[in-house]
Parts: sequence; C-alpha cells; structure tokens
Amino acid sequence: MQLPTARVRPLYAVLTRFALAFLLLALVVLIVYLGRDGYRDSAGGGPLSLLDAAYYATVTLTTTGYGDIVPVTPHARLVNTALITPLRLVFLVLLVGTTLQVLAQRTRQEIRLNRWRSRVHDHTIVIGYGTKGRSAIATLRDNGATDTGIVAVDGAKTMVREANEAGLVGVVGDATRTDVLRRAGIERARHVLVAVARDDTAVLVTLTARQLNPKASIVACVRESENEPLLAQSGADHVITTSETAGRLLGTAAVQPEAGSVVHDLLVHGTGQDLVERDVRPGEVGKASRDADDLVVAVIRGGRKLPYDDPRCTRLERHDRLVVVRSTHGAAED
Repeated sequence: MQLPTARVRPLYAVLTRFALAFLLLALVVLIVYLGRDGYRDSAGGGPLSLLDAAYYATVTLTTTGYGDIVPVTPHARLVNTALITPLRLVFLVLLVGTTLQVLAQRTRQEIRLNRWRSRVHDHTIVIGYGTKGRSAIATLRDNGATDTGIVAVDGAKTMVREANEAGLVGVVGDATRTDVLRRAGIERARHVLVAVARDDTAVLVTLTARQLNPKASIVACVRESENEPLLAQSGADHVITTSETAGRLLGTAAVQPEAGSVVHDLLVHGTGQDLVERDVRPGEVGKASRDADDLVVAVIRGGRKLPYDDPRCTRLERHDRLVVVRSTHGAAED
C-alpha cells in the first residue's frame, strides 16, 4: 500500500545535504578562528591562522582528531564542549542522512498507514487505474467525494504511483487476491468500482469483493454484453457494458447529432446538464413528478425504477428518490 507523499528529487536531496554540511563546517571554522587564542598548535607558529582553523574544524567534525591542535584555555574548552561537539553530532547525522532518512520515511509511512487503516470506512475502492478508472474517479470527485475516501488498486506500480501523485491512496497488487483487497479496506468499503481491462478478471474480482463484503455496492464494467450475466451472478449490483454503450453513443451521434451531444453532456459532469439522483424534498411530497423542482426522468421507489410517465409517479412519496436533469448554471444544492 502506498499513501500519497510529496516527492523530492534525489539530486536536490543530495545537494541540500552538501549545503548543510558546508554551512556547519564554515560555522565551526568561524567559532575556532574567533577563539584562536585559546588553542595551541604543536607545530608552533603563534595563534591559529584561518587555514589552521579550517584544518582543525575539518578533523574535528569528521572525528579524525590528530591532536596537533588542541584547546588549552577554559574558554576554548567550554566552546568545544557546548558548541563544537553538538555541531559534530549534527555533521555525523548528515553523513549518514540517507540511511536515517530511509528509516524515518519507513517509520512515518507505517504510522500513516496504521492511522489510515484505523480511520477509513465507507470509502470507495476503484480497481483498475486505467482510462475507465481515472474517469470514474473524476466523476466521484465532481460529485463531492474526497481523495481520502478513494482507494485505487492496480497491479502496475507505475499506475499506483500516478494515483499517489494525484493525491490518492494506492494499493499495488492483483485485486483477485483476498489480501490485496483487505489492504484496501474492503470490509469497510461502501462502494467498489471494477474497471479492469479483461472481463474474466472483472468476474474474479467481483466474486472476491462480494465474498469479503456482502453489503458493499459493486459496480463493474465489461467489454462484451454476453458476460453481463456472469458479473450479476458474481455479485455485481450494476454492470456497464463499455463496448456496446460506446457503440450506441456513436450510432446516436451519427444519426441524431444533437441528441448524441445531449447524452454526452449528461454523462460528463459540469459541462451544461447533469444527471443527478437525489431524495424527494419535503415540498415535493404528494406532487406529481412533472411538478418537481427539477426535470424528473425516473423515480426510484422501493428499489424499483419507474419512468417519469408511470401512473404511480403522479404522487411522489416521502421515501422516493428522483433521477433528475439539472442545469449546472445556478443549480440548487441538496
């Protein structure tokens, strides 16, 4: 499992360490040079020169310590104890900074993963971060889903890396395996979107997901309509046939261009008109569907879909849900 993180270029990280190490060295050189009267050079020659101070700082920070230049006055020894020794420790940390950074990153990542696992629930798992998966995630975002409530699962590390860069939690692995789906928190997920490339894989993923979470809403897509019953029997609540749907849209656009444009508009959120499912508002209860605040195309009652002109839609009930067409210009919020 991979959480989204800010990526730092390796060259930038190395140059940053070099710069910090150089600054520490320059600081120690300055400290030693300012207190040069408190040091003694076994080679003689009077007070330390700037070169002597640089030499002492170098062998001190690297813990080489030849002993030819030593602090002799109490003040110089105090400065070595209180300032130069801590700077030496920081310098050593910079020298082994790569190892420490890896350990820190792993620890931090583990803490973030444990925190995420303890908090995540009612989230959406998108299996397959290809064109279909990315489009589904874009629609989820347009409808108010947050990045923390979406988990992308894909077998390719490059795809999961792209999901991380997009701000999503990603899981690398074969989604037909139980352990992979459990890493994505399948037991506490509300929705599972199966957007894999192969129909047989979609069937296996759906079977595994339904076994692990009997209550989640599973929406799967297949290329061929003959495989739609298999997805339904495997536990999918809704099945989308991608090839035939695209073909019908192509045919409609060819024969009735404007109608095809409207259908495309309804499918792409925020481009003019949106197809929205919402609860009946209190002021709409008892009214006919045609008198609702929005243009009603279907009424969902007791799990059944009723077309807008069904006689039962002449009186809306309190527990109904409406599928409406809403303009994106000045639409009211529910």
